[in-house]
Amino acid sequence: MLRVLERVAEASTGLGARKSVSERLRANGAEVFRGVSSVAPNVAEYWLEVFRDDLDFMVEEKLKGVVSFLRDKAYQWWLTVRDGTVANRITWDFFKSAFQNKYIRLSYVDGQCRAFLNLVQGSKSVVEYEAKFLRLSRYARGVVATDHERCGRFEDGLRDDLRVLIAPQREREFVVLVEKAKIAE
Repeated sequence: MLRVLERVAEASTGLGARKSVSERLRANGAEVFRGVSSVAPNVAEYWLEVFRDDLDFMVEEKLKGVVSFLRDKAYQWWLTVRDGTVANRITWDFFKSAFQNKYIRLSYVDGQCRAFLNLVQGSKSVVEYEAKFLRLSRYARGVVATDHERCGRFEDGLRDDLRVLIAPQREREFVVLVEKAKIAE
């Protein structure tokens, strides 16, 4: 079945010798995940992120691909989860949810959300502040769901000397706001 899917993908993309799912994932930065008990939540989160980024995979390919990178305790954990679940419920979304519940604890996500809510530029450059803002904002999507909210939160965290220059412009397009802050800096 997988080979048939690969042939269909080759025909639709015009690629001759298409790499296997594992090879494509490895080229995208995927590494083995062992799931040791002391693994930091951010390590597990970044590991899972590699699999989210490759959007040209079919969901069945992505699930098989991600499982092929599990080893040791992580693989044993997955076998237990898989064996205790009805077969038609085992999807990419199911795996992602189960993995996040196991390795990326809610307390970590809550802590990252608090870090976002308390984020200020301080001594960071606008570029550094923007990078941290974007990284942490994913934990507070409800707080910054729109460009307008994102701009307001970003502006509020700017140093006073920059905020007094930027705020009167009432910019509500995030990319433009950041560029103006970089110029003002």
